[in-house]
Amino acid sequence: MADHDSPGGGRARRPDPADRAQLRESPVSLRRVAALFAPYRLPLVALTVLIVAASTIGLASPFLLRLVIDEALPHQDITLLLWAVGGILAVTVVTAVLGVIQTLLSTTVGQRVMHTLRTDVFRHLQRQSLAFFTRTRGGEVQSRLINDVGGMQSVVTSTATAVASNVTTVVGTAVAMAVLSWRLSLLSVVVLPPAIWLTRRVALLRRDITTQRQRHLADLHGQVEEGLSVSGVLLGKTLGTGPLASAHFERSSHDLVGLEVRSQLAGRWRMATMNILFAAIPAVIYLAAGFPATSGGMTIGTLVAFTGLQAGLFRPLMSLLNVGVEVTSSMALFSRIFGYLDLPVEIDEPAAPVALDPREVVGEVRFEKVGFRYDAEGPDVLDDVSLVVAPGSTLALVGETGSGKTTLAALVARLHDPTAGRVSIDGIDVRDLELGTLARIVGVVSQESYLLHTTIRENLRYAKPEATDAEIERAARAAQIHELIAALPQGYDTVVGSRGHRFSGGEKQRIALARTLLRDPRVLVLDEATSALDNETERAVQAAIDVVARGRTVITIAHRLSTIREADQIAVLHRGRVAELGDHASLLRRGGRYARLDGTAATLAA
Repeated sequence: MADHDSPGGGRARRPDPADRAQLRESPVSLRRVAALFAPYRLPLVALTVLIVAASTIGLASPFLLRLVIDEALPHQDITLLLWAVGGILAVTVVTAVLGVIQTLLSTTVGQRVMHTLRTDVFRHLQRQSLAFFTRTRGGEVQSRLINDVGGMQSVVTSTATAVASNVTTVVGTAVAMAVLSWRLSLLSVVVLPPAIWLTRRVALLRRDITTQRQRHLADLHGQVEEGLSVSGVLLGKTLGTGPLASAHFERSSHDLVGLEVRSQLAGRWRMATMNILFAAIPAVIYLAAGFPATSGGMTIGTLVAFTGLQAGLFRPLMSLLNVGVEVTSSMALFSRIFGYLDLPVEIDEPAAPVALDPREVVGEVRFEKVGFRYDAEGPDVLDDVSLVVAPGSTLALVGETGSGKTTLAALVARLHDPTAGRVSIDGIDVRDLELGTLARIVGVVSQESYLLHTTIRENLRYAKPEATDAEIERAARAAQIHELIAALPQGYDTVVGSRGHRFSGGEKQRIALARTLLRDPRVLVLDEATSALDNETERAVQAAIDVVARGRTVITIAHRLSTIREADQIAVLHRGRVAELGDHASLLRRGGRYARLDGTAATLAA
């Protein structure tokens, strides 16, 4: 977005090229923008009336002041003086009260529109497939949801209300000035353009400096975020790059010093220029009022009232000159937000979902001629895969990196949809089940155990918000993590820390396993759940998995073949196809790919 200054500050700006590019790429319909504010027609009408009323009432003060100077004081008319002074105070009080109500209405409408956009975008992004998040930077999603939606507040609470107020003020002030003195009004028309031009030149100079300053600040913030996060500190300590990071930060901070000084000087020059103009324009008016040809018999009260009106004209006029920039910036915000709202939902709820009680699921999983590719023009990741996993049995998927193991397992939980064939549970295509129902049937434990920055209890309850403490403890016992949790000073109320860094890999895996078990899924997908663990920790986690797997259908992706030798069937994948299928013993006797993989694993283990 274009950078902003204080409202009415006389800051001249040009549309940000990035905003223009955004609008060229994704135009925004004014009708769609207006639809966001449609539910708030009455508050917006009331807001407009208040703005016009406040601006109009405020114009009465100069006329009352003229009455005091020209009539009440020279004639010692105390009654008139009291009425005029009382009127000036009343105007101030009324405009102040109207301003408070105006702020209340504009902020309320703005915040409600922001709330609607925030929740709509968040809800829509929640429906996006895993593929969207793998190809989109996490910071971009956060910026779109927080910064862009947050910037919408200025559209209603600042931009729209300022435009309405400034238009009313400029028009009303111009009319009032003409009524007081048409000669001085013509003089103001001649003087204002060069004053505005000079102010814009100084402001544009400051904008260039401010843009550089903002870039350096963003870089400095990035260094703080990367260098002082848990992961960043851990990386710095393990690589010994702390002094290098400190030196880089010092250089960036030093560069920022010069930019800050230049920015402050440019700001001071801008204020100095405006102060000179604010003093020069009344001086020219006073000079003109002293000549008979231009004064037209003007009274002192009229002169004071006129200069008061003229002084209040400059700021709203400068603000109106920036309306084009404000509109471009605001529409670019809408374009970015609507861009997310218009994203197609690749994996959506079925149009006619099949009713299925998760408690009655037997757990038979079938892959029927399954094919998959990530891009329409890309290569096949899976090709004609057909497998049957009997209820309560275990299927292990093995193969080289890139053979399609993780992708095949992900299809069961509908993290992706097959581009050919189908995946079914108990004969029902998973695409015909409600996503919530499928999540209760299929539990997934991946290699990376993501823990929220909250207590262990809340981490577990995240899977089942209504779970009782007894259910939570039962799931932890099944995952063989209860004893460790109970031994902590705060037990289940222990905060796990950022991404669970206070726990070891095996402990995090077992907490994640307990969280999955809390939903009591009939089908369990284990995506290399023990591959990142040492041998001893792996045995502990594997023992927990063996316990919880009883009676469930388990699909496990194996990195270490020692963990899947007892599997009911093992599918060896090669370039997206099932190259071999059987149990451990039969595959070894065959002497094919599995036997070579097993031999390699045995050699590595030795």
